[in-house]
Amino acid sequence: MTVWLSAGIIFTLLSVAYILFKWGNMKVVGVTPVRTFTFIAILFTSGLDVGLIMFPLTEFAGYADISASPEYAFTNPLAIEFGFWGFLIWGFYFLTCFYFCVIEPKVKFFELPVVKFVNNVVIIGTCAFTAFLLLSNLPWYLPSIGDGESVVPAFYLIVFAAIAFAVYSSTSIKYVRILSLTTTWVFIALIVGMWAAAFVFGESEITAYFTNLGLIGGYFANIDNFVLPINEYHEFYLFWWFSWSIMIGQFTSRFVGGLKTYQVMLAMMVIPSIPIAAWFSVLYHYHSAGIPTEGITNMAMVFVGIVFVINSLDSLIRLYTDNLNMTVERIGKGNYIALNIVALSLLTLLFKLDFLQIQWVGALVIAIFFSCFAFILSQKFKSVTAIKTSPKENKIDFTKIENLN
Repeated sequence: MTVWLSAGIIFTLLSVAYILFKWGNMKVVGVTPVRTFTFIAILFTSGLDVGLIMFPLTEFAGYADISASPEYAFTNPLAIEFGFWGFLIWGFYFLTCFYFCVIEPKVKFFELPVVKFVNNVVIIGTCAFTAFLLLSNLPWYLPSIGDGESVVPAFYLIVFAAIAFAVYSSTSIKYVRILSLTTTWVFIALIVGMWAAAFVFGESEITAYFTNLGLIGGYFANIDNFVLPINEYHEFYLFWWFSWSIMIGQFTSRFVGGLKTYQVMLAMMVIPSIPIAAWFSVLYHYHSAGIPTEGITNMAMVFVGIVFVINSLDSLIRLYTDNLNMTVERIGKGNYIALNIVALSLLTLLFKLDFLQIQWVGALVIAIFFSCFAFILSQKFKSVTAIKTSPKENKIDFTKIENLN
């Protein structure tokens, strides 16, 4: 699996370099373009899930224990956490976003029946894994409910409600802009609120936060160490990013609003990394200063985590239902809602039972990458190399999204 993953990463990075070399100054326009801030909000909130909120506080100590994990000794725990979530790996999303916006309309690889089937398996499986992550982390963040270790009925109810809300919001694309912008502002409010709780109320010096923020420079100084898997846990993260990459690229490609290719890459790699760095620096301060998060802080983190889950599931549900022609218009709103809620709830339980693993999904995505490349070389090479612009039918009209169902 390590060799397969490493081959996928190298292929992805080389593909990004080729795209920048050949089409770097080309204007990229999606089928439903939106303004840049909205595009970034959609990317950020769709491309991340509850793990961003809930994982770091459980991981810093492990990254700091270099006696048990000497492979982490090359930099500090905050830089490692950032490296697992920020900057370079957002290049996966850039590659697939550009592909679906510019290349796929010429290639139509994902319209092949077997590819469409596999792609939908990937999307549905990752949907369920997102809900499973929320379910499995709730005991740690809400120890007041239950014994702090076991998943109790109340947690199943929370996850079920998040799935139901996401399914309902996915019934109309007009909700995506509202949901993405709301999620972005709620996340910013969480960062500011936890920053204020740590510093305004005198629990520590404000300079400590900015000292922690500077530790993220350890990532950029050692970025080469993050390209290939550091260990099995890093492999898990990288497979996880691969599992998301095709569907997030497929979804976000709709909303690119006329940026040049290199600008799309910068927007997708740099801008989301800024709030990630700010958030992780706050959490690292809580960890290093021993500031407790019980009570309202944990409740706020869980709330934002649930909002992220809803936003991510909304975009993924919309994708696979469109691909499978299970739209509201075709099967009716009631059937659409019931079918998706039941399917995702059952698949979430399969992850809970360890019947499914996200690494399998990520490995399948890498296989799709290589298969697509082989298809282009054998069937569509001239068509792809002749591309000069985004599809001509894609026009910059920022009001278009408001007129869609």
